[in-house]
Amino acid sequence: MNKRIVGAGKELLALKLLEYNGYSIVVKNFRCRLGEVDIIAKKDGYLVFVEVKYRKTIKNGFPMEAVDYKKQNIISLVSDYYRIRYNLPDNAKIRYDVVAILDNTYKIVENAFEHI
Repeated sequence: MNKRIVGAGKELLALKLLEYNGYSIVVKNFRCRLGEVDIIAKKDGYLVFVEVKYRKTIKNGFPMEAVDYKKQNIISLVSDYYRIRYNLPDNAKIRYDVVAILDNTYKIVENAFEHI
């Protein structure tokens, strides 16, 4: 099966999972010239930038391991762009979460990393 189709299906699963857990979805697949963030949502007064990572097996590592320094940096840059584009204050409460999906199990990791 095409990886993009599988990825889109897992992102849809992540959207439903986040909504079930009290997240309010703002936008999905936010893109700019700096990169992409899978999901931007709000929860508990925070603007949350969410990365969705899926692995069928651990052969290539766990999903969280794929959110490495380089990926964290891209997400941080995109979040900066988003905040500037939409005139959010510098002291806006933001955080970075990851939805890690391994085969048919999932986990929402809140505050998965700090802004770089």
